[in-house]
Amino acid sequence: MSDWLGTSDGGADAGLFAAPGETADQAGPLTAGLPPVRPDAPLAVRMRPVNLDEVVGQGHLLGPGAPLRRLVDGSGAASVMLYGPPGTGKTTLASLISRATGRRFEALSALSAGVKDVRAVIDLARRRLTAGEQTVLFIDEVHRFSKTQQDALLAAVENRIVLLVAATTENPSFSVVSPLLSRSLVLQLHSLTEADIRALLDRAVADPRGLGGSVSLTDEARDHLVRLAAGDARRALTALEAAAGAALDSPAEDGSAVVDLETVEASVDKAAVRYDRDGDQHYDVISAFIKSIRGSDVDAALHYLARMITAGEDPRFIARRLVVHASEDIGMADPTALQTATAAAQAVQLIGMPEARLALAQATIHLATAPKSGAVIAALGAAMADVSAGKSGLVPPHLRDGHYAGAEKLGNAVGYRYPHNAADGVLPQQYPPDELIGVDYYQPTGHGAEREIAARVGKLRRIVRG
Repeated sequence: MSDWLGTSDGGADAGLFAAPGETADQAGPLTAGLPPVRPDAPLAVRMRPVNLDEVVGQGHLLGPGAPLRRLVDGSGAASVMLYGPPGTGKTTLASLISRATGRRFEALSALSAGVKDVRAVIDLARRRLTAGEQTVLFIDEVHRFSKTQQDALLAAVENRIVLLVAATTENPSFSVVSPLLSRSLVLQLHSLTEADIRALLDRAVADPRGLGGSVSLTDEARDHLVRLAAGDARRALTALEAAAGAALDSPAEDGSAVVDLETVEASVDKAAVRYDRDGDQHYDVISAFIKSIRGSDVDAALHYLARMITAGEDPRFIARRLVVHASEDIGMADPTALQTATAAAQAVQLIGMPEARLALAQATIHLATAPKSGAVIAALGAAMADVSAGKSGLVPPHLRDGHYAGAEKLGNAVGYRYPHNAADGVLPQQYPPDELIGVDYYQPTGHGAEREIAARVGKLRRIVRG
């Protein structure tokens, strides 16, 4: 099947774990039956771990007795969802599980495989099982599988015809159907730490599978590569390979090849921003953005705004969230916040990017530094809760519409008192239904403009309620 990423019969992804020049048998038990890695394979491929000792990071999943450790050791039998950012070892761990347990390894990519491909792999696994041979089915980007494709896996996972190891960069709670989720262990992988990335880079420079000591790496260059990686092992090794190639092409007078900061900067444009407009990173970053504004951390708010702009987020989406936030978390503590946010939204529509980013930044700064109040959303929420609870009494007769024939005979609008006729523009009169007389929904805070509003609201309530 051409859609497979690779199989234990010698597919493209199956031979990533033997050192260059080794035969399958020489590579050791974890790589037995696999072809050697090509010498010209990418550095990230050549440096994939061949055993758990070479895995960096994920200590919370690989400690003694941990579920993933038991699977790799061959003592676990549960299917797993490996959920985490790119470059954290999902594919590598799936392969190690297969090799450690002695099971056959099949891989599908959700980007290209259909229901027919899924069923074909399951049929193959079922035939193997009758011969006493078990199969690990690795599915990359499982969140891209449709519901029908995911449902096609259920029986095979339930009956353990396959041990499913699925990888996803998206939160499986949002992207994987509940029946499949309930049959699997969900294990979250974390971005690699700076120490992990440094260890990985040093190993790649020295290891014969990697650069074999052909270059040296300065401390400044290493630190810059760590920053560029942002916790992604694959990104770190790809950047190192590009910089090493440049250093080898232009060696020093003594013939040495040194990867220094200048070489790295010339070889690698900029750190990629980890952000998926259709995934949970989209929601995580916008959530952090709003919470930073709510928490009055203007610098953190600008950081998340910059991440969204750099990643190509729809500026209209950002503007909408600012408008909502202006009422939700600032409200009457600074009534001008909504005006600024609305103006920024209009600027996005009228001007477009990249110029409109300045309006978004101005609105972000205004909202982050403004006094905060949740009184508006709390007031509306309380009022809506009463309505939902059935507290929707009759409109008092004197407030009803009297602009039609016969209204007066029904008592509508009779006795209504016109506030503008009072000296202060406010007078005693019943406005809410009988059931809600005396209910206070709006509770102004003492923040910003609401300090003055609180005193005024109290005075108005006393007059209106008599």
